[in-house]
Amino acid sequence: METQKISTGKFAMNYGLALGLIMTAIGVIMYVTGMALEGVQWPQYLYYLIFPIVIYMAISKYKASNGATLSLGDAIKVGLTISIISALIYGAYTLLFNYVIDPEFLGQAMDAAREKVMENNEMTQEQLDQTMEWMEKFSNPALGVAFWVALSGFFGLIYSLIFGLIMKSE
Repeated sequence: METQKISTGKFAMNYGLALGLIMTAIGVIMYVTGMALEGVQWPQYLYYLIFPIVIYMAISKYKASNGATLSLGDAIKVGLTISIISALIYGAYTLLFNYVIDPEFLGQAMDAAREKVMENNEMTQEQLDQTMEWMEKFSNPALGVAFWVALSGFFGLIYSLIFGLIMKSE
């Protein structure tokens, strides 16, 4: 009896949704606890650990669901779909947060960064002004979301390629 091949898109959708919700939860926790304004980064590192684990698990389960067969193309489709969906979910949260929930947050974060640098006396006033000017240019939430989706897709491609090469059926 032959097993019917499962669609990579439908299979990956749930994993992408879960990964996007994990990143959104991390963002909410960082905001609520004040870590986002303080510039604390360690919660984001958790996501960087979870990201490849979820892709690996999904590709592995996809292979098991398809009668232990996996092509490299299917592995890439699964991993890339997961990474793009999760990035779009987090991107939607980011836009909602920056334009509706707390439109003042970026300004507050810029002020906190300026104070931290001034407190440590790390830069001259000219260097500080130039740094803050660059930060303002790149603090556009829509630009950040586009960058996040592209970066997530890139790393999703890399991880799914690696895992696909390891797990593919001959």
